[in-house]
Amino acid sequence: MDRAKTTLPEGSIGSDFLQLDVRSAPPGGLADWLAGQLRAAIADGRLPVGGRLPASRVLAADLRVSRGVVTEAYQRLIDDGHAAGRGRAGTVVVAAPVLPPSPAPSPARLASKVITASPGPEVFDVVRAAPARIDLTPGVPDLTAFPRAAWLKAERAVLDELEPSHFGYGDPRGAPSMRLAVSRWLARNRGIRVDPGEIIVVAGVAQALTLVGEVLRHHGVRSVAVEDPGSLGARQHLHHCGLETPPVPVDDFGVRVSSLEAPAVLLTPAHQFPTGVVLDGSRRRELMSWASSGGIVLEDDYDAEHRYDRAPVPAVRSMLPEVCYMGSVSKLLAPALRVGWLLAPPRFFADLVAAKRYADLGNAVLAQLVLARLMETGELERQLRVVRGRHRRRRDAMIRALASALPSAVVHGAAAGLHLTVTFEGEVDDVAVAAAALAEGVKVQPLSWHRQLPGRPGLVLGYAARTASEIEEGIAVLGRLVGGSP
Repeated sequence: MDRAKTTLPEGSIGSDFLQLDVRSAPPGGLADWLAGQLRAAIADGRLPVGGRLPASRVLAADLRVSRGVVTEAYQRLIDDGHAAGRGRAGTVVVAAPVLPPSPAPSPARLASKVITASPGPEVFDVVRAAPARIDLTPGVPDLTAFPRAAWLKAERAVLDELEPSHFGYGDPRGAPSMRLAVSRWLARNRGIRVDPGEIIVVAGVAQALTLVGEVLRHHGVRSVAVEDPGSLGARQHLHHCGLETPPVPVDDFGVRVSSLEAPAVLLTPAHQFPTGVVLDGSRRRELMSWASSGGIVLEDDYDAEHRYDRAPVPAVRSMLPEVCYMGSVSKLLAPALRVGWLLAPPRFFADLVAAKRYADLGNAVLAQLVLARLMETGELERQLRVVRGRHRRRRDAMIRALASALPSAVVHGAAAGLHLTVTFEGEVDDVAVAAAALAEGVKVQPLSWHRQLPGRPGLVLGYAARTASEIEEGIAVLGRLVGGSP
């Protein structure tokens, strides 16, 4: 047979097309070499999906190798999913070409896609995933301070005492020992007297807010007023529940209660996010009067325990039992635990328990039991003292850095919490500054994200999770960027 005139089956691809040269194969590795050449041709598209490979005897003759070499190479392609044997139809390519990776976007372009003027519901997931060498995101505690040894000790003790029945489904309201521990914790630290039976253990304040939003909507509530500036994340949760979020201005004394027109309001009265102001006594009295007229108060006890220069202010719930109160250990221990609590007035309690039941049948019990033990043994108070001292030092480092790098900025919220807010005079584009900072490896949030009403531009800067030197370096970058703003 004249190999030069050998005809291949219709739809097949000959070796000449691939310019195969058996002389380039390593000694003793013909099948490996041939399989690799065919895989490369599939990857770059020279062998398209559906293309039929030459019959093994034809390709063997064309390459001047034994037929066993070709059949072995084809079998390897079939084994790894590049090809499929179709009987008399031959061996067919089934793997699609591998497209070359798109060139990585520049840091500036990537940052401009993460930090935008109109953040969507996925914005915080995207921001968390964005790489940064100095993360000054607000609301992040010092995760290196998690009390691993104390947690492990408590977990071992809990496991030693557990009956087999404890590993089953529990009460959707939470483990009884956890609810008892929370009631005692709230009495000691937040001035709240509550029966354990009135507590619902939830997966953090985020879930509490979602459950409350769903129940309020079921009760005919269509809007929940929010502080302005106020948490973008909280607004997103309420919007997800189908609720409107009319803004109510915040000044140096807290939310302007006289401006409330919605049937319900969400507040962060102990340490308002993001300004850090405390709802003062006269506003609290106004709020109690408003609630007595039928208004519904949702209290997010945000950063309440993290107060540095004086004792924490009491929770509004301590004076107004009709408040829907929400708290968690996310800022004290770690957000990953997903453990918080919800206190609700009797008119909503049964519906909230039902909402929790149908959401997840209740929080994971083991974590509740371990946390309850930390609360009851005083270990959680010890942890609070440790992180307070560390956070205070980092707050002071940020204040010094801001005074040096951004002397014209106004600093807000230094008395408590895990973040500072700075505002600027003039035409500073805080979104552009935050995007430019991310492009240089420094992650912050623009204050405009948390506004619905017009207001001064600014930045929200977390300090709890960074060292003093990292804080100084990050603020220096911001100083240079803001100094170059128009």
